[in-house]
Amino acid sequence: MPTNAAQIEELRWKKFSVLDDGFVCLVDVMGDDQAVVQAARVSYGEGTRQVSDDRGLIRYLLRHRHTTPFEMVELKFLVRVPMDTWRQWIRHRTANVNEYSTRYSLAIDAAQRTPAHQWRSQAASNRQGSGDALPADLGQDLSAAEAELLAQARQLYQRRIELGVAREQARKDLPLSTYTEAYWKIDLHNLLHFLALRMDSHAQWEIRQYATTLGEQIVRPLFPIVWEAFVDYRVQGMFLTRLDCELIERLVRRLAAEGRARATDDDFLAAQPPEWAELKRSRERDECREKLVKLGMLD
Repeated sequence: MPTNAAQIEELRWKKFSVLDDGFVCLVDVMGDDQAVVQAARVSYGEGTRQVSDDRGLIRYLLRHRHTTPFEMVELKFLVRVPMDTWRQWIRHRTANVNEYSTRYSLAIDAAQRTPAHQWRSQAASNRQGSGDALPADLGQDLSAAEAELLAQARQLYQRRIELGVAREQARKDLPLSTYTEAYWKIDLHNLLHFLALRMDSHAQWEIRQYATTLGEQIVRPLFPIVWEAFVDYRVQGMFLTRLDCELIERLVRRLAAEGRARATDDDFLAAQPPEWAELKRSRERDECREKLVKLGMLD
């Protein structure tokens, strides 16, 4: 019996609400922390290792990106998600998916609605991201218009169905905010990759709510040792490139020579590699700067 059997029974089919009418729930699990360890050791014998050894091995595997043992564990979920968010979700082609069919069944009578305070501006520096919240009065107008549009779209869809229009054609004008449901089965390695990308602050807010709920409410209690390592090395960890390392080395020498603890933007620009110095705009340079701020090396 897996060590997480009690947690599985507690979580199975429990719906965790996301957004206004979405949810995620666990359907089934194959494996636990020890399954990862056993896959790594192959000839692992029950009781021959200490828990501390298992923890150290899992952390080593994740730290050094040995992914195969994590692929030995699988999880199956049922999710209800708006179609526009689902389009981002399904880009992760490393899972088995069976989605609710609106050719066979009536479309789910629910659509994601945006509260007045949640309308966001377009980000100035990111073509695919959001900026600050829009003014509350504008948000109220947008939410009211959204509610009217959703009601009209549903009425049109329902009228087509009542007139005998084929379901596969009647659905074509439903908005992308309409909820869909799907079974989503994925191994633990690819699930962690999904969570690392979609829990990140750069991901769209809506899918971030789903990823965070999956991770915190389901993966964390089922795989406590894996989750601890995942947070340490992926969520709260940092990846340094060769250019990052060389820049940091130059900064450290400069600060040590001048007896200073923190660098300024002028120091940072002076230490940047030639590949960046020639560019007016460089996302890689901006990301390096964010890392140094996080490390406390740059004001």
